Amino acid sequence: MKPKLSSLVLLLSATLALGQEHPAVAAQANTVSVSADGKFEAPPDTAVVQFNISAQAGTAKEANEQASKAEERTREILRGNGLQPEAAEIGYYSIQPRYDWKNPTHKLIGYDVSANVSVKVKDFSKIGPITQQIADSAVTEGASVNYTLENIDGAKNKAIEDAYRRARISAETLARASGRAVGALSYASVDAFENIRPMPVPRSMAMQRVQAEAAPPTQEFTPGNITVNARVNAVFELK
Repeated sequence: MKPKLSSLVLLLSATLALGQEHPAVAAQANTVSVSADGKFEAPPDTAVVQFNISAQAGTAKEANEQASKAEERTREILRGNGLQPEAAEIGYYSIQPRYDWKNPTHKLIGYDVSANVSVKVKDFSKIGPITQQIADSAVTEGASVNYTLENIDGAKNKAIEDAYRRARISAETLARASGRAVGALSYASVDAFENIRPMPVPRSMAMQRVQAEAAPPTQEFTPGNITVNARVNAVFELK
């Protein structure tokens, strides 16, 4: 019995759909695609201490003057710990009016000044004294410490190299199992990122006066290794 025209049309449509399901297969002939993760670990060589300087006053001028005094006190703390004030960086600075929202006229009652400051510290033994003195000076409500690597780009490159090595091994294993060999790299994409471990230093703890014989809060701790991860997606030609 001859198939009906509608059946032929349905069969032809199904065949075309199957042919279009993987349109890139022909372009990827004689290649192997692999993905691999790599990483690089190393002890941190830099600590970034961050804190906010804040001030409140009835006028913008008075608020700025108080903030300036707090900034000068911060410079004295840095100098006292062997750091140049120029090493500190201001991430942002803002001055905002403060209103009494319970008042129907929203009366202006003062101004708030805020600035974010960060400083890189190479000598980790100074982290405790710096955060302690900053908290004791009442220029900030707290501080945080992030450990990192100065040459983070170099660490990312090493993680990428590790990921590529693993990807190449996977491609060679697959090719060998099929009786082929791996040729040149045809395509690759890379993603790399750093795992940052922040260490908060609350004001409530730092405000406790340290006796002369007491150790800083961070002295007995060893910062964890900095881990940089990378992922490589690669396409290799097959011989």
